[in-house]
Amino acid sequence: MFGDTPLVMIEDDAGLASLCEELSQRDTIAVDTESDSFHHYQEKVCLIQISDLDRDYIVDPLQITDMGPLKALFEDGRVRKLLHGADYDIVCLKRDYDIALNNIFDTMIAAQFLAFPKIGLADLIDHFFGIRLEKKYQRHDWSQRPLEPEHLLYARGDTHWLLAVAEVLEYKLARAGWLDAVLEECAVLQTREWSGRTAHASDFLRVKQASTLDDEGKRVLRALWEYRDEQARRMDRPAFKVLPGHTLIDIARARPRDLDALAGVVRERSSAYRRHGKALVEAVLAGLADERPIPSPPRSPSRGGRTQARADDHLLGLLKAWRNDLVEREGVAPVVVANNQLLKDIATVAPTDIETLRTVPGIRRWQVDAYGDAIIELVRAANQRASDDKPRRRRRRRRRRSSGDQGE
Repeated sequence: MFGDTPLVMIEDDAGLASLCEELSQRDTIAVDTESDSFHHYQEKVCLIQISDLDRDYIVDPLQITDMGPLKALFEDGRVRKLLHGADYDIVCLKRDYDIALNNIFDTMIAAQFLAFPKIGLADLIDHFFGIRLEKKYQRHDWSQRPLEPEHLLYARGDTHWLLAVAEVLEYKLARAGWLDAVLEECAVLQTREWSGRTAHASDFLRVKQASTLDDEGKRVLRALWEYRDEQARRMDRPAFKVLPGHTLIDIARARPRDLDALAGVVRERSSAYRRHGKALVEAVLAGLADERPIPSPPRSPSRGGRTQARADDHLLGLLKAWRNDLVEREGVAPVVVANNQLLKDIATVAPTDIETLRTVPGIRRWQVDAYGDAIIELVRAANQRASDDKPRRRRRRRRRRSSGDQGE
């Protein structure tokens, strides 16, 4: 599968320094990381894979004390870094090592713009080269040592083929006129920050369907969430492996006050009941007695904590219809044209000229260039309709007042 391409293990500071000095002379390298998020409370980067045209490298950060040379390489804008689905790698490297990735090209974003039906890296490699990668180690505990040969084969596959995949995609993007758009998206992506596991009083409201609970249910959910987090930390396990979110919601909704009632919510033979039954009932009772106010739902980091003004519903409907029609006609993913949040922001600002459109939060230069005129036309049409409706609304109000006077 990898031909005669050597695999080089980097497991000490001297080896990393030598590698980074060598790679700093390259124009392009492929990069990927492996973490242990499915196995530990606090995830960490456990492997860093790098490939150039000559070799595949696997860096073991758990054996290295000085990551400075890698930081210098990854932050060097002269060396282009190819990644697939880079957002996770970007935030993990920033979180663990304060390493930023500059000058990236994300092949998953490229595949989205080219409307590939399957945009996973293994799918693209299979599509272009007819090679099927083994993916059974996607959820492996990469913190385990020693690394077995099959683990190394899996890990190197994610960067070995990436240079060839990127070359094909870049050619196709240039032919389709999307290359500048993808490069802009990649430049935005590399600025992503780690939003972190900083504790917030509203964290429990992130559990899926928490918003469907009444206030009493939310207080119970908070107590259950706090118990789960304490256990996950103690056991060094991901919280969802201690108790899944849907179990917390089911219990918070039913609020069982004893073990018999709990058995009506979760099976008696389940690990949730056997291991945590008594503690869960105690958490329910604590939540019912909790008089602390319910905090506001957590704000999305991407929104910067801004208070969102209300979007014009009619304009938002026009924008969504326009976007969906464009998606159907051109066969591109909706997120490529404009995601729903961007459409809401446009409907809120309601720009009537290109310069104002450029001020809409999150809009890209390529979107303004490609779709700006169409968006402005929709805004003006919505404004015209609203203006035409005003006299009719005034006449209706006068008729209602007149009818009321006659009734007296």
